[in-house]
Amino acid sequence: MQLQIRLFAGLAESFGASSVELNVEGDSITGARLKAMLAEMRPDAASLIRLSFLAKNQEYADENESFAAGDEIALIPPVSGGQGELPSATGPSERETDLCSITEQPLSIEEVSALVADDDHGANIVFVGTTRRTTNGKRTVLLEYEAYAPMALKTMKQIVDEIAGRWPGARCAIRHRIGAVPAGEASVVIAVSTPHRADGYEASRYAIDRLKQIVPIWKKEIWEDGSEWKGPQSGPWNPLAEPTA
Repeated sequence: MQLQIRLFAGLAESFGASSVELNVEGDSITGARLKAMLAEMRPDAASLIRLSFLAKNQEYADENESFAAGDEIALIPPVSGGQGELPSATGPSERETDLCSITEQPLSIEEVSALVADDDHGANIVFVGTTRRTTNGKRTVLLEYEAYAPMALKTMKQIVDEIAGRWPGARCAIRHRIGAVPAGEASVVIAVSTPHRADGYEASRYAIDRLKQIVPIWKKEIWEDGSEWKGPQSGPWNPLAEPTA
């Protein structure tokens, strides 16, 4: 059985390719064994492989789950400012699904805010994530964002649905930029509208925290003297963990 595994960000750089093929005996393989085989292929990337999660048909999968021919398999390194693939040059520059989109173009705060406008809502809160000029004493030239686009859109829509379930009546829209984002420009805009402001603040915070937990988008910090893929900034990364309130 031959399997193709998609790779992103630091993993793609380590393997020197955006995907790798494995020849596997039998008609299935566990995620744990699949990761072990990849680590054997590239011992220098073993630590990153261990930290990464597998995705099966655009959903995160447990290592005990089985994978077979025909499955769309991806190895997802830590996300949320983390460790992608840009859209094909022949594909659309923007991919949208309802209130969520990924684009290579500069983001419009007004456009995203308008997506959740509701005359019955008293709060419309917009979070804008921008590229800092300096991080930990290093001067940032720009950030480069990459995405596993179909799964990123799917998980962004999941966040929108979770917010609607947790805060009845709430509306949420998420737009993320990929490619090069210079200092001072926005990489993500999240708009939330709710009947009351307290729910709006809570839902907005939930949206960005959840995005950093489950959406397969990575960023590479490029400084004047080097670059680095950045992983999660607050504790171990686990996209399968239950969301916090």
